[in-house]
Amino acid sequence: MGVLSNRRIRFYAKRAFWIMIAWVIIANLIFFYDIISLSNAGALDNTFDFKSAFLANLVVAVSAGIIGGLLTVNLMEYWLRKYAFWKALLLIVIIYTLTSIVISLIGAAYLASVNFELPVWDQEVLEESTFILGDWRFLKNFIIWLFIVLCTLIVLMINDKYGPGVFRDYLLGKYFHPKRERRIFMFADIKNATGIAEGLGEDKYFHLLKDFFKDIGPAIVQTQGEIYQYVGDEVVITWKMKQGLHNANALSCFYLMQSLIEKKSDRYEKKYQVIPEFKVGYHFGSVMVGELGQIKRDIAFSGDVLNTAARIQAKCNDLGVAILSSEAFSNVLPSLPEGIVREPLGKQKLKGKASEIGLVTFRNEN
Repeated sequence: MGVLSNRRIRFYAKRAFWIMIAWVIIANLIFFYDIISLSNAGALDNTFDFKSAFLANLVVAVSAGIIGGLLTVNLMEYWLRKYAFWKALLLIVIIYTLTSIVISLIGAAYLASVNFELPVWDQEVLEESTFILGDWRFLKNFIIWLFIVLCTLIVLMINDKYGPGVFRDYLLGKYFHPKRERRIFMFADIKNATGIAEGLGEDKYFHLLKDFFKDIGPAIVQTQGEIYQYVGDEVVITWKMKQGLHNANALSCFYLMQSLIEKKSDRYEKKYQVIPEFKVGYHFGSVMVGELGQIKRDIAFSGDVLNTAARIQAKCNDLGVAILSSEAFSNVLPSLPEGIVREPLGKQKLKGKASEIGLVTFRNEN
């Protein structure tokens, strides 16, 4: 659980940092554009204090970045996942409006404090700062930053859909022409899915799958994995070699997923009378990757690696384990997560494969 917390803290802190940096840069670009426009129009007189105006803008930008990155954007993203789009959009506009007012008042209070040479909490400063809400610049910035916040949310949601870095590669056309990559694949499948489905019925089972895939999502994101596809009760996750091997991210993903489901076990028991268990199979190697489709374009992988990883996962039932990997994948791991022990299972015959393959399972001694 401690590992999960540390990963989660690092993930959100890193994302908040880059949101803050991006927003500060955007805020300064808007500021300098306004200054240049007003200067060219002759609207600035000798009383204009550039330093004070710039510092006030910087205070607003950093405040917006910190509040937006750490709280607002994460809250808005949560609403988009939990509620219908119109309801989430209404909540987003409300919280954004309140946040904009608070941040604008902070900037205005700072500027008034400098101009009057009085403390920020002085009554005169506080009264002067409220005038910002009736200024045309407040309305202009309100509209501009609403657009920026919505764009940020869209980028985060698309990035979550394709996985970290994939959206960027897609925009750059990296996969427009098929190319060969070395990747790690993990096939994860719910145990006894047919029996659970029969017991719950189609409607309730679908909601179980929806909750399950939602709950394991943070483990995938925090280990820099990319969701390749959902197939019924199965999810296929992939990592680029560098990201998957770093801190044993690919292997850690399984144990983080287990921790997340265990943490919500009471809710599953109460809602579905079953706690979903799952089995996974790992393999790595070269695959062809590129964009496929005309009406619906998607990034697709092709190669024997996927077939082998699927067969390895299917072997879990025969060997009575929840996690299996090829011996080759186990050997390329530079290290194992703390408390995880490697257990070789020798050569095994996989369905549909001509030759046997060395398999390994892992035991958690934490």
